[in-house]
Order: sequence, then C-alpha cells, then structure tokens
Amino acid sequence: MRQGMLRALGMMSGTSLDGVDAAIIETDGARIAAFGRSAYRAYSDNETAVLHAALGQWPGGPVVPDAANLSVAAHAALAEDFPEAELVGYHGQTLAHDPGGRGTHQAGDGAALARRLGRPVVWDFRSEDVRRGGEGAPLAPFFHWACAEWAMGQGLLPCAPVAFLNLGGVGNLTWVDPAAPAPESPGACIAFDTGPANAPLNDLMRARRQAARDEGGRLAAAGQPDEGIIARFLEHPHFARSLPKSLDRDAFPGLGHDVRDLSDADAAATLTHAAAAAVAAGVALLPRPPELVLVCGGGRHNAAMMAALAGRLDARVAPVEEAGLDGDMLEAQAFGWLAVRVLRGLPTSGPGTTAAPGPVCGGRISHPRGC
Repeated sequence: MRQGMLRALGMMSGTSLDGVDAAIIETDGARIAAFGRSAYRAYSDNETAVLHAALGQWPGGPVVPDAANLSVAAHAALAEDFPEAELVGYHGQTLAHDPGGRGTHQAGDGAALARRLGRPVVWDFRSEDVRRGGEGAPLAPFFHWACAEWAMGQGLLPCAPVAFLNLGGVGNLTWVDPAAPAPESPGACIAFDTGPANAPLNDLMRARRQAARDEGGRLAAAGQPDEGIIARFLEHPHFARSLPKSLDRDAFPGLGHDVRDLSDADAAATLTHAAAAAVAAGVALLPRPPELVLVCGGGRHNAAMMAALAGRLDARVAPVEEAGLDGDMLEAQAFGWLAVRVLRGLPTSGPGTTAAPGPVCGGRISHPRGC
C-alpha cells in the first residue's frame, strides 16, 4: 500500500431499503489510490418491514431502537468479511431529514459497531453540517470530484465538467469540475437532491405487485406517463428553490396518491418519468449544463428510467461504468473515502454542496475501547 494511504471500508444503506453495500477504498482522504473488493447484503422482507416502519421517526420514536439495532447488526455481519479494513465509514440508516427544522436522523450507533468490530468507525456524518446551517445532504459530492479526477487520470474522462447522478430512493446530482485543485475549492462542486427517484416506484411495486422494484423498468416500459400529473408534481416548491438543496425520502407524499387511479403500468411509467423530469428541472438551474451525465445507484439498471432521462435531458446519459467506476458501490466507497477525510480533519461538505456557510468536517470517530 502506498505511503500515507489507508484501507477503509465504506458502508451504505440507502432510503430504498434494499440492503447494505460495502466496499474497500485505498485513499489518503484526498486522492484515490485504488478501489478494493466489495459485497452486498440484502435485507430480508422482515428487516425491510422493520426499517420501513421506522421511516419518519426521530430519536425516541417507538420503533427506532429496533431499526438502529438491526442496522448495526446487519452492517457488522457484512464488515466482518473485510478483515483488511483499517477503518470503517458507517452511514447508518436515514429515518428522517429536516435540516430547516428538527435536523437529520441516521439510526445506528457507530460506537457499538466499533466495539463489535474491534476497529475504529467514523459515523454520524451529517449532523455537524446541519448544526452549522447546511442541508446535511448530499454528502457524496466531494467524493464524486475525487472520482472524476481519478477517471481523468486514467484517460476515461475529458478534463471538463461532468455530472454524477445517483438514483437511490432519492435522486441527487453533482456537477464537478475535475480541473479544480480540491473538492472544497470554489466552483469545484455543485450538488443537490433532484427529487424522488426509486422510492415512490418501489413503494408502488410493493403495494400493488408485492415486488421490491420494477425489475429492469419492464412495467414502466409497458405504460404511458401521465404528463398532467408530472406537470403538477413539478409545481412543488422544491423545484423553485435555489441550489444546493436536499430532501427527505417522503417529501412528496402526494405523488403516490396522484397515480392511485392509473393502471399499474401507467402508474409505474408516471413515477419513472417524474423522477427524470425532476432531474431535468435541477439541471436547468446549473451554471452550465453538463455534456455527460454519469448515472450510478440502482436506478441505472432500470432501462425505462435511463430512457426517460435521455429523453428529458440535453446531455448524453451513460452508466458510471463508462468512467471505470462501480455504480452499485459508489456511495459505499464514498463513505470509506469520507471516513479517512474525517480522520485527517479535511472538509466533507461545503457551500456548493450543502449550503453550509463554509467548509465542514463532519462525522464522529469511535474507537473500539472508547479512547
């Protein structure tokens, strides 16, 4: 391993509630030296039900302890398969996010995870940013900058601004200039939550088809989007807000209600195209539209979603693998990279990504013996 580099394990469980991603990354917290192996642990139906029941709850909520204990146990079971990791970045499970009000809540005790694993754990990445007046999300943008710089060095990306679009439960987009000297440099990163992505569609599939997702986008491809519903959806105040901005998973409850009378296929198509329309609305706010949008997260496996994006964006849309990156593990890798940054006191967010008034180094470090 190169001098000054650490081998960190990043772990992520997103708002789509499908499971835990884990990935090794070798980094000094600034540059990426190498990507290591990765793994995925799916949640069982019962585990998903426990987490789903806790959504929207704050500390002290009746089922929060169950969700928190489940999160620690699931992450620990997967992390034990990575003995080479010197440090663990643990995101926890987001249950509620209200940066202008009650704050942000990621269930799961990183100190308990550190004791269980016998290794230091960096966790609670969002709270400090919110405390300082930021949105607390998204947190992957500085890592997207590092990925763009790495891909540029590999000859896989041009030296030009590009966008990373993560389609998890919520969509978030990062506009990056890899020619900037550092991710916290002015103009290096602009990031924001675009709107709902997979969450409403997954909820629809669970309610109507007892399925976890619209596999491959096949149901949506068989339907027609209701453009009237999408137009009303775009009237939500979120889309008029200036950048950056963030969202809770359930910030658009009316969207699911609006498709209630549509057929399954038309409802799936409408929710899919609504997610793409939200991205297009966000891209319109950027200082300069990107020529290339690299898509990561589960949404890039949905052919109907990718086609909807291509149809609504004036940019080439491609899976992030085109830049030599792993779109399934990018967020997990991000929290490994961020963990090393926290350890070294480097910024994890800033004005262009979360609207914090200045660079913020978020996250808590827990050691196995509490020292």
